[in-house]
Amino acid sequence: MNDENYLAGKTVRRLIKKGWHIAFAESCTGGLAAAALVDVPDASKVLNESIVTYADQAKVKYLRVKPETIQRCGVVSEEVAGQMAEGIARAAAAQVGAGISGIAGPSGGTEEKPVGTVCFGFCIDGEITVRTMRFGELGRNAVRQKSVEYVYRTLEELMAKYDEEES
Repeated sequence: MNDENYLAGKTVRRLIKKGWHIAFAESCTGGLAAAALVDVPDASKVLNESIVTYADQAKVKYLRVKPETIQRCGVVSEEVAGQMAEGIARAAAAQVGAGISGIAGPSGGTEEKPVGTVCFGFCIDGEITVRTMRFGELGRNAVRQKSVEYVYRTLEELMAKYDEEES
């Protein structure tokens, strides 16, 4: 079992225990984060829906990402990823939303945002956390896979705080 499957399994078990649901808004990962969760038995107890919003217009239409945020910050930004996470959590009536937007490559990078730059947004019980990772030019599929692994490591870290609060 690889790290991603192990962490996705932990996420499913934690969500079941809390009675929470999760939803993903994915761009550069194209549904891989949701697919990793679906690989786990009992995923249907915590995942009702997720969406791939590859185009900017889809982010605006389905997730209520503000067009001015895309124009001001760029689609690969913490601001957009945070709005994606919040938008999918709201749309899916989920307690946990994850938004992923990045440049997997091989083209599309800039000096400011090179290939391998991925922005993440997490909306957990209404609280937004955003982060940026630079995975480097590992190749398109490797950047996407590293992004999914990062999502599950971060969900584990962030959701553990909610377990501590309940103790």
